[in-house]
Amino acid sequence: MKIAVMSDIHGNLEALDAVLEDIGSQRIEKIVCIGDLIGYGPNPEEVIQKIRQIDVCCTMGNHELGILFKLERKWFNPKARKSLSLTEKLLSPESLDFIAGLPNTHTLNNNLFVHGFPPASVKTYLFEKDTDEIARWFLTPGPKLTFVGHTHDLELVAWDGRKADRHPLHQDRLVLDKSKYIINVGSVGQPRDGDNRAKYVIWDPVEESIEVRFVPYDIQTTVDKIMERGFPEYNATRLW
Repeated sequence: MKIAVMSDIHGNLEALDAVLEDIGSQRIEKIVCIGDLIGYGPNPEEVIQKIRQIDVCCTMGNHELGILFKLERKWFNPKARKSLSLTEKLLSPESLDFIAGLPNTHTLNNNLFVHGFPPASVKTYLFEKDTDEIARWFLTPGPKLTFVGHTHDLELVAWDGRKADRHPLHQDRLVLDKSKYIINVGSVGQPRDGDNRAKYVIWDPVEESIEVRFVPYDIQTTVDKIMERGFPEYNATRLW
């Protein structure tokens, strides 16, 4: 069974469509999204509708949290707060109900999916944790694999039983031969790693491997819609 793991779509319908087309060619049996379906991008409603139509398993992201609880928006920078306010106006009551029902975590094959940092943080970034703090997570009884998002950067943290080694992930297939891992799956809708293609990961629990996929999409269409709908210009220019 192959499982596609994605995160941080951020209302970018063109990126999501491109990723779903790529997934369709990979014999994927299940899709998991680790939060932030919305925020920054111009099509939050359409993204949520599509995710629901194809029965993607989703967890809560910090942008969903910001939609649900206005007090959480003080945690965001001014551009992100403006984006959330615009996003809220574009969402249907059904989509708001869907967001309210999202769990903070998901488990699959005894492995963990969480937007921020394990065991259940929606807001904590992986880059905020040093190797000692990460080691403490690895030393707790828990999953071999923890999948996260939130930073928009692909990263692999491997634990060999003694120390945690951190490495950027590239477009490649990797065998997971260490005892435990944290895998940051990057971003579908707003990559921040210097490569503007949409990113996601294919996890093969049988072969104990992951494959990192880079998918080109129609960035200009997304950029045009961001500007037309009054989102901050920065949301558009950073996609390039």
